[in-house]
Amino acid sequence: MKPEFDKELVTEPPVEPAVAAAVGDWREWLAFERRISPHTLDAYSRDLQKFFRFISGHLGFPPGLSDLNDLKPQDFRGYLAARHADGLARSSTARAMSTLRNFFKFLEHRGLAENAAITAVKTPKPPRSVPKALDELSAFEVIEIIGDLQEEPWLGKRDTAVVLLLYGCGLRLGEALGLNLGQAPGRDDNPDSIVVTGKGDKQRLVPVLPIVASAIEDYIEACPHDLIDAGPLFVGKRGKRLTSRIIQRQMALLRAQLGLPDTATPHALRHSFATHLLAGGGDLRTIQELLGHASLSTTQRYTEVDAERLRSVYDGAHPRARR
Repeated sequence: MKPEFDKELVTEPPVEPAVAAAVGDWREWLAFERRISPHTLDAYSRDLQKFFRFISGHLGFPPGLSDLNDLKPQDFRGYLAARHADGLARSSTARAMSTLRNFFKFLEHRGLAENAAITAVKTPKPPRSVPKALDELSAFEVIEIIGDLQEEPWLGKRDTAVVLLLYGCGLRLGEALGLNLGQAPGRDDNPDSIVVTGKGDKQRLVPVLPIVASAIEDYIEACPHDLIDAGPLFVGKRGKRLTSRIIQRQMALLRAQLGLPDTATPHALRHSFATHLLAGGGDLRTIQELLGHASLSTTQRYTEVDAERLRSVYDGAHPRARR
C-alpha cells in the first residue's frame, strides 16, 4: 500500500505535480525499501515541507523538477540562513539537510533531477550530545516504585516489566512494546535471552537477567486478557498493544514523585543500562551489540558519560582537588 502523500505539502506551498509525485515515490521508498519507522518518515516529510515553503518564496513560484535541478549553492545556503534566523537548533538543521540530500539523491537515482550543488553546502555541525543517564540508586527507585502508581495490580506488574526491559536489557521503548508474547523469555529455544528487532529491522540477541524474566512472567500471569503468541506481549486496559505514551506518562508521574530531572525519561533507562555496564567494566564492542548500534562511535558517547562521573568523584574526594 502506497503511503498517503501529505496534501498540505502540495497546497501549502503549491508544488508542481511532478514534484508531488516524486515526493510520494520517495516516501514509499523510505517506508518499504528502507523500512524506516512511521515517526521518522513523518519527521523527514516535515523537513521537506519546510524546504518547499522556503524555496517557493525564495524563487517566487512553485518549484518544478527542473527548478530543483538548477538550484545553486547560494539557494541552499539561503535556506540554512532562514532556519538560523528562525532560531532553529543546529541539530534540527543538520537533520533537515540530511533529509534534503537523501531526497536529491533519490531524484538522481530515478533520473528526475541531478543537482551537485547541495554537496557543496556544509551543514552546521550539531553539538555533540551526551546521554543523560540516571544514577544507580535512581534507576533502582524507578523499578521499585513505578508499579505502585497503578491502581490495578496487573498494570503495575506490566509497567515494572517494561522498565526492567529498558534498564536490564538496554531496549528502546519501541523495541520493548513491539515484542509479542511468543518472544518472551522461556517461550522459544533461548530461555535466557530474547531476539529484539531494532532500527532497520535488524535483529539482535539480548540476554535476559532472571529478575527481568521473572517480572515478565509475573505480568503475564496477572494479565486478565487472553494473550497469544503472535499477539502483543504488553497490552493496555482494553487488551490492545501498549503505546509508548502510557509509559512516558508514568515516568512523568514518577519524576514528580521522586524529584528526578526532566531527563529521566524511559529512554534514559536505556542510557543508564549502557553507562552502568561501562562503569562496571563492560567493553564497548559488547555494549554496542547489546544496544544494537550500527556504529561504534554512537556507543563511544558513553565513555564521555563515565568520564564525567569519574571527574565528579575525583573533584569530590581527592585531597588535591579540594585545594
